[in-house]
Amino acid sequence: MAGHSKFKNIMHRKGAQDKKRAKLFSRLIREISVSAKLGSPDPASNPRLRAAINNALSSNMTKDTIDKAVKKHTSQDEKNLIEEITYEGFGPGGVAIIVELMTDNKNRSASEVRSTFSKYNGNLGISGSVKHNFKKVGMISYSKDITSFENFFEFCVGLNINDIIENDDTFDIETDLEVFSQTLESLEGKYSVAKFSSLEWKPLNSIEISNEDDARSLLVLLEKLEELDDVQNVFSNFNINDTLMEKLT
Repeated sequence: MAGHSKFKNIMHRKGAQDKKRAKLFSRLIREISVSAKLGSPDPASNPRLRAAINNALSSNMTKDTIDKAVKKHTSQDEKNLIEEITYEGFGPGGVAIIVELMTDNKNRSASEVRSTFSKYNGNLGISGSVKHNFKKVGMISYSKDITSFENFFEFCVGLNINDIIENDDTFDIETDLEVFSQTLESLEGKYSVAKFSSLEWKPLNSIEISNEDDARSLLVLLEKLEELDDVQNVFSNFNINDTLMEKLT
């Protein structure tokens, strides 16, 4: 387990879901609803739902809105059931991309994702074409104002975690999928609610993009995928050096 790690989460988060509050809330509500549908509507016994609610509260969503989202898919209304779907594809430079969606219309979503890949210099792949380049892990973030890094690190030594990353504003923890819920509970017992927690696809290898045109095309493709209404998350395995990234942003 590393302390002050240089590990970089190279999953691309261009931030389309953060640009518009309504877009972010829509995604949070879908995650709450699906979590309640797939497990217990009681967050105390449903770690995924608890994490979704915590993320919503951290984003200043009201408890009334959260309660409505929980009830939405614990009712008997079958008309608007939301399903989880994952698509895999490739971007410029051979970059591997995973797109996670929640949708009530698989045909519409498939058409939108396929069209976006095609229009912005990518290719939609078959199931299993890129997942072997990733490992699903748990990520937990705490604001740095909760304690010192030394105290946080000392507590985490006793937990079954893979890595601790000290960023400018947060302490980020990576865990294996199997111990994510247990680790989150231990941290919440010590430091209260996490700033953010989720399951993410961590790249096992990265592709260096040094060509400016490829880098620009890739960022546009990822941003356009993020902007699709049904998309929850976009993960990829590219790396662009800081100098080139500054030219593009």
